[in-house]
Amino acid sequence: MSIPAGRAVDPAHAASYRAREVHAPAPVVDGVWAVPVPLAGSALRSIIVYLVATSDGLVLIDAGYDHPSCWRSFQQSVADLGLRVGDITAVLVTHNHPDHVGFADRVRSESGARVMMAHLDDFAVMHATRGPFLTQLSAALAWTGAPADVVAWMYDDAVGVAEHHENLRLDHAFTEPVEDLHFGDVTIRAVHAPGHTYGHTVFHDTRGLVFTGDTMMAEGPTQLAIASRPDDDPAGDLFATLARIGDLGATIACPAHQFPYRDVAARAAELAAFHRAEVEAVREVATLGDTAWTVARRLTWKKPWDELGRGTRRFHLVHTLALMRAA
Repeated sequence: MSIPAGRAVDPAHAASYRAREVHAPAPVVDGVWAVPVPLAGSALRSIIVYLVATSDGLVLIDAGYDHPSCWRSFQQSVADLGLRVGDITAVLVTHNHPDHVGFADRVRSESGARVMMAHLDDFAVMHATRGPFLTQLSAALAWTGAPADVVAWMYDDAVGVAEHHENLRLDHAFTEPVEDLHFGDVTIRAVHAPGHTYGHTVFHDTRGLVFTGDTMMAEGPTQLAIASRPDDDPAGDLFATLARIGDLGATIACPAHQFPYRDVAARAAELAAFHRAEVEAVREVATLGDTAWTVARRLTWKKPWDELGRGTRRFHLVHTLALMRAA
């Protein structure tokens, strides 16, 4: 799923992504800047955080890793744009993954900004209702029906890459499906958009932009949330979310990775079709009583199952479990 070059808001940004380079900070439209932050030690290479100018100060959307290199890069980029970290009055976090929550607290300490995220992704709420991330992963692996030794090594492998602080305190949590946030002359609408996480939020700047977090990149599929409880249906959640985004009327999508792009509704429809095809593939190979473990090994991946890397097998297994909930 590669978008036509003409959809990119800034062709140079798209070219940098495709060349595996980190693009320089740049405007998306007047008063909105895309600020790529390199992610030390991550295959993702970078996250794009966004700054929105309002008459009440700057609004930051997402906040990189909690790592000194990320913080230094962000500070330098803000200065290079002629802006000040001290002028940030709000940090809007799309979801609670470590590359999004990282330096939110540093910004708050520096500027007094209010940190906001959805109630369902508030770490305190998540811990009380689902448990920490690794607890959720352990539960999902058990639901897959994989042999005990496979579950054990998949979990052990994940500990080294998935363990992170889950203690960010919020100043405000979104509890409604839609909440309007007023920052002087700018209104940003927080829209509940589950699928990647259960509290994932997209932020619709009513001037025509939607900040999509990890829900809708310019290219490739969406990573589905971990199905750690019997009633979880991440793929079903995502289909509803993509329909909701397609109906917003936004003209530019600003994802947290890759690059900003146009034709938001078309991209939402394309992504929904891709994941519906995945669900259909599961239906075609699954029989009564099958587990995610048996189904995943029958699906077509880029390589035969036994030739996939250990981390890739874990990802595909958990992804298959999520797809099966919608099949």
